[in-house]
Amino acid sequence: MSINKQTLLDTIKEAKEKAGKRNFTQTMELIITLRDIDPTKPEGRIRETIELPYMPKEKQSKICVIASGELELKAKRAGADLVINTKEIEAMAQDKKKQRELAQKYDFFLVEAPAMPIVGRILGRFLGPRGKMPIPIPPTAPIKELIEKYRKTIVLRLRGQPVLQCRVGTENMKDEELAENVQTVLRTVEAKLKRGVKNIQSICLKASMGKPSKLKV
Repeated sequence: MSINKQTLLDTIKEAKEKAGKRNFTQTMELIITLRDIDPTKPEGRIRETIELPYMPKEKQSKICVIASGELELKAKRAGADLVINTKEIEAMAQDKKKQRELAQKYDFFLVEAPAMPIVGRILGRFLGPRGKMPIPIPPTAPIKELIEKYRKTIVLRLRGQPVLQCRVGTENMKDEELAENVQTVLRTVEAKLKRGVKNIQSICLKASMGKPSKLKV
């Protein structure tokens, strides 16, 4: 998608100005409204995981690693937000509240491949509807690199309406960094759509508590 970089930077600046002053750091959100897309049909279902070039530490995705043995130890040393083993997963088999809380709290679940059947059986009912299906990894996986990758990864998902919305950073990031994140998302979306840019009706940027600013394309 061809977007004038200065136009994008101006839109980011305007969205920040509309954010207003809050006592917390606001998330910057990208909203893409689509046309001629039916989310109820298979060809209209969009779910993409996108690794962004930049993501501040306070807004990075939370990673849960489910593993045992050496991989479990490596995941702990690598600083995963939570590391649990299959015995701990099995222990919550009858506790739906714990299963639900786990599914809500973490964004990505990296699961040692042999543990996938257990995780699917116990957590699948809560992970599936949230679009957080576990990601299988081999016992020899470079877990530190994977954790770093998924910390900067977002999920772009089309639900009931033809609108895609995702976070692309925070208001305290540099405009240039936000611009690169936005462009990364837009390239992915354009490649996914059958008619490319012709399927895009409008693009807006906004802070979580601010009013949207429309990007001219």
